[in-house]
Amino acid sequence: MSDFSRTSAKYGKPPTHGFRCVIRSGAMGVAETPARYRDALPQLNRTPFLTDGGLETTLIFHEGHDLPHFAAYDVLTRDGGEEALRHYFEPYVRIARDRGLGIILETATWRANSDWAERLGHSPGRLAELNRRAVQLLEERRDEYETDATPIVISGCIGPRGDGYVVGGTMTAEEAEAYHAPQIATFAGTAADLVTALTMTYADEAVGIVRAARAAGVPVVISFTVETDGRLPSGHALRDAIEDVDSATDGYAAYFMLNCAHPSHFDAVLEPGSAWTDRILALRANASRLSHAELDEAEELDTGNPEELALEYVALRESLPRLTVLGGCCGTDHRHVEAMCQAWPTE
Repeated sequence: MSDFSRTSAKYGKPPTHGFRCVIRSGAMGVAETPARYRDALPQLNRTPFLTDGGLETTLIFHEGHDLPHFAAYDVLTRDGGEEALRHYFEPYVRIARDRGLGIILETATWRANSDWAERLGHSPGRLAELNRRAVQLLEERRDEYETDATPIVISGCIGPRGDGYVVGGTMTAEEAEAYHAPQIATFAGTAADLVTALTMTYADEAVGIVRAARAAGVPVVISFTVETDGRLPSGHALRDAIEDVDSATDGYAAYFMLNCAHPSHFDAVLEPGSAWTDRILALRANASRLSHAELDEAEELDTGNPEELALEYVALRESLPRLTVLGGCCGTDHRHVEAMCQAWPTE
């Protein structure tokens, strides 16, 4: 193993206890997948649109699940694991349907790439199987809950090769494309409408992911995380990271997002009216104002204040006028997303 993978856990110390989309598939020719929105993502035209909260912190701290290496996808290998994920997503879907809003459901696959799978003892074939099953679970939720007023978009979640809080080892864009291509290709053959790369810590890895998604014919969203000074863990400015990704990929990413940081960490670096800021359409903030380092050392989960966080989202509308997708990251749960719905001004 390389030094890409630094820690075995994130966010402190856990308790002990449509239409069919046609894609190319290499020598096999043309394959059909049941992707419903791959050619027309509804979140680009509706506001607000919801997504979920902190999956891993909810499973660990609220539900008592052990997640080695912060790998939520590993619960799919256990008795009761699928039911645990159904239980997690249900309140978010109900909130969206009760309010007549669309929602994006992210697969529980943030750690489901090859380095982390090796640590967990999963072969490449088993890893691909678990990525596909994670999508199928969300298809079931969609079949049960989707209405005309509540489109349910399925996103294949891509995580960083490394830690997510610390850069560690880095890849060139070419190396990142080759590394992430297998997971993205797996999602391309499923009902996933897009892929979303969460908690990106440096631009080159994001560039590689975008290129791999473009090669697979799948829409992609890039989400950077930042430190308390608004800069990426690599030290790069957020503006530079977004512009570098767009420049290297001809602007292929559907949009950008920020995640795993509190609004107070990045609000000062946003530039209202600038082209790069207008590329940010989604936000999955942490409940806590603590830094990544402080969160790693935390003994208890900091859930913050749902109503306060919701008002901070509303305040960001001045800086992020195109903000459309509302959700959360570490420490948040369905209560935070519901508070966002209540606070968000009606158009």
